[in-house]
Amino acid sequence: MNSFFEQNASLLLENPELANVFENIMSFEKFPKHAILHEAGKICNNMYIITSGIARVFYYKEDKDITCHFAAEQETITSIDSFIQQKKSKYNIEALEDLEVLKISHSDLQNVFESNPKYERFGRLFLQQIYMDLVERIDDLQLHSAQERYETLFAKKPYLFQRVASKHIASFLSITPETLSRIRGNTK
Repeated sequence: MNSFFEQNASLLLENPELANVFENIMSFEKFPKHAILHEAGKICNNMYIITSGIARVFYYKEDKDITCHFAAEQETITSIDSFIQQKKSKYNIEALEDLEVLKISHSDLQNVFESNPKYERFGRLFLQQIYMDLVERIDDLQLHSAQERYETLFAKKPYLFQRVASKHIASFLSITPETLSRIRGNTK
């Protein structure tokens, strides 16, 4: 996934007014490693742009912790279904490292979009990118082998393998930690 700023820089650069509006609705926050930014069962009212650190989105299934998304510097993280629909989320968001973020609330973002129709284009393009990332993730899980999923993740986000626990990477890839270890051994 490209970074938030890479994906949206041209829109913000082309429209300094929009960049200023976003700057006015963002607040800076820090979270320690293992902090929960959002808890399942609650409405996710915030989107975070990570400026330092890594976070993950995960859920519990049969008492197992399943990772479904990672985000690092200059990427966004939220429980997107809850954030958009303002319904209770089944996902948690956890800081995997000490985390520094720019926080944007759902209500502030909605006010920006309602204040000027030209800002809605930014929101639409942002959501299109999230949709494309989700389609790519589903395709990856359904159409590719464990080895191929590992290679894809390693090619896109090699830093994860130095900064994130193997159990979270294995969970994200839908494989066991033992399979991950075996794949890593075969690719060295």
